[in-house]
Amino acid sequence: MTTLHARSQTHPGALPQPQALESVSADKPTRVHETGHGHHRTVVPGVQHGRGETVVPVAGQRRHPGTADAVPGAVGGDTRTSHPVVFVLDRSGRPLQPTHPARARELLRKGRAVVHRHTPFVIRLKDRTATDSTIDGVEVGIDPGSCKTGIAVFTTTPGSEQGPGASDREATEAETVTQSTRADTEGPARRGMFAVEIMHRGGVIRDRLAARAGYRRRRRSKNLRYRKPRFDNRTRPAGWLGPSLQHRVDGTMSMIGRLRRWAPITAVHVERVAFDAHLLQNPDVSGIGYQHGTLHGYETREYLLGKWRHRCAYCSASGVPLNIDHIHPRSRGGSDRISNLTLACIACNQIKGNQPIEVFLAERPKVLATVLADAKRPLHNAAAVSTTRWALWRALTGTGLPVHVGSGGRTKWNRHRTAAPKSHTIDALHVGRLGTVTGWPHRILAAAATGRGAYSRTRTDRYGFPRLRLPRTKHVHGYATGDLVRAVVSTGLKRGTHLGRVAVRTTGSFNIRTRYGLVQGIHHRHCRLLQRGDGWAYTTLLETSCV
Repeated sequence: MTTLHARSQTHPGALPQPQALESVSADKPTRVHETGHGHHRTVVPGVQHGRGETVVPVAGQRRHPGTADAVPGAVGGDTRTSHPVVFVLDRSGRPLQPTHPARARELLRKGRAVVHRHTPFVIRLKDRTATDSTIDGVEVGIDPGSCKTGIAVFTTTPGSEQGPGASDREATEAETVTQSTRADTEGPARRGMFAVEIMHRGGVIRDRLAARAGYRRRRRSKNLRYRKPRFDNRTRPAGWLGPSLQHRVDGTMSMIGRLRRWAPITAVHVERVAFDAHLLQNPDVSGIGYQHGTLHGYETREYLLGKWRHRCAYCSASGVPLNIDHIHPRSRGGSDRISNLTLACIACNQIKGNQPIEVFLAERPKVLATVLADAKRPLHNAAAVSTTRWALWRALTGTGLPVHVGSGGRTKWNRHRTAAPKSHTIDALHVGRLGTVTGWPHRILAAAATGRGAYSRTRTDRYGFPRLRLPRTKHVHGYATGDLVRAVVSTGLKRGTHLGRVAVRTTGSFNIRTRYGLVQGIHHRHCRLLQRGDGWAYTTLLETSCV
């Protein structure tokens, strides 16, 4: 059943459409063969069709039909969203179980606690120790990415196989699924408590390394060398990663280390691989239990959606339902290998039929050459991302915490089962084995890696010549660039309260970067230090489901 045909059954007013000739929807969560052949009409319990991979979620609207509607007045317009928790420390600085913001305000008002940290907000109790407290512990999920990494802090409780919104018909179908399907859907119930989205600065590191290489190349070409060359003597240790890649691992581990100081983390769940490479390379293998399991189709669909950038390979249409199509048709001897699969919109899929691609694209030779070349091209930076994930997994295992791994295909499968929107932090909440997700915070903490300054004491122009020199001292009137301050100006054009990161000047007139923009020329006597700079710039954002 194609995507458009399924829509015509859901909406009686839609015109009936013929089925696609050889493929199924690339984002349809059914237990069918990845290419649409075999196990037809076997639906996984708790899952209904949705086009979350082809459209942008609408505010207050579910992507999957049949799920519960948003209740007016709920936080973020979703009954499953809640306020992020507040981290709590005992009087010795050891982490306790996080608490609700209302409880934290009450403790501060009564004088039983003090503010330990502003962002993220952490309080420290003055009359409680960890030995006198009941600590259930929390777990952390990590969704590594190239530009952003999602981290979710959640609690787990024993759950059932059925996710939210499961109907009686789905419960009946659940009794008929195989043992492999039941094993994939069983697991604990999770509830998100806190979420962090890390924005990496790998691109900035790459550009600065390229600029430095250009400066060195110029000095060598102009014979301006001032020391003996050493580049032939340098070696790379085992497991070496480029600086822009190593930064992704170090930034994630830095945030995990901070969370361990503020919350009693007992386990970590992380995506170690994006796709199941064994399943992708040999789809005809038999005798392996997971081969016909629930995740069978999701590994290939997730790979193709990422490889072809959620677009039709023939007409470049985006934002429409996409089907998995054989470049060389099966009826003409084509295989199910990943290099013979692509994405096509319903119109192109029906027009192509079982024609050879050379005949279908005979009048568009440039498109034909692009499709044939892209079919054997791996994902852009796939090797680099995979290497980073493995390096992150090795670093996490060195912390001594139990580390559970999963694939990106399984994360997407879990997210479809729970009818959750797409975001890095929600993906982190769905990593690994779980039964259902009961909720997540409606606001997330976005942390951008900014660094702690630079060794260079000069600023150059576009030609590489020095144009100004920076002071040797980092602190000016007790403040350093990157500190979080609150400035209260009572008079003048800049009157008001300004909260943000400060950039110090030796003149005593500072610049403050707030969430609304840059405020220049704030005198230091109006500033009050809230938190020392730690190499990160923080801001709060609404979760995807609440936008």
